[in-house]
Amino acid sequence: LPATGSEMNANSVITRYETHEKLAFSSPLVYPTFSILDPTKAYTLPPRQLANGVVDAFTHIMEQYLTYPVNAAVQDRFAEGLLQTLIEIGPSLLETPDDYDLQANFMWTATLALNGLIGAGVPQDWATHMIGHEITALHGLDHAQTLAILLPSVLHEQRAKKSDKLLQYAQRVWGLEDGSDDDRINLAITKTRDFFERMGVKTHLTDYQISADAIPAMVQQLEQHGLTQLGEHNDIDLEKSQHILQASL
Repeated sequence: LPATGSEMNANSVITRYETHEKLAFSSPLVYPTFSILDPTKAYTLPPRQLANGVVDAFTHIMEQYLTYPVNAAVQDRFAEGLLQTLIEIGPSLLETPDDYDLQANFMWTATLALNGLIGAGVPQDWATHMIGHEITALHGLDHAQTLAILLPSVLHEQRAKKSDKLLQYAQRVWGLEDGSDDDRINLAITKTRDFFERMGVKTHLTDYQISADAIPAMVQQLEQHGLTQLGEHNDIDLEKSQHILQASL
């Protein structure tokens, strides 16, 4: 399943259904010593999982790229190229899943998205993933569905501190040149949401019959798991997480 890049990274997630917990960990002991990526193995994946994989890979890139500038020109260009590749091939992949070239580019992009290459020497966010895990644990949504719901809201909530990178993302990935800074940021976030929707992945909690009444339990889970200082600045506290969830309805 091209998505997580686990063919070439040290990351894993464990879900305990009986206690409604989904927690991530990373260790060099689970880093593969050798990887074979065979695109033909993805031909028979259902459209839902292909779409999930594209959204997951896209968000992995964004979690490492869309923070704040640190003069990491190479990592930025790698990340932007990977994002553009997913935007270009994603919808076609759903139409022709047995296209070797599409699957090969998808699989390689998903691997490069989280094998450490684009994350070397740059600040990283991961708030979208951490909050998303609690939605999956409590409500059973696919991982990528939670990312599609949360990423636009995280970008909106953190737009002031992410403004430099949001403007770079707007220009380099989406080609947005006109309008005020706020206009370009708003449109870049809208285009991100629209891309997820084009992939067939809904982007609001209410699309999955999750109402505002469910938010306090998610926030409580974040507190229980010590996820109270999220984001690249460690400034997404429980109150901000609640705002993000409310904005995702």
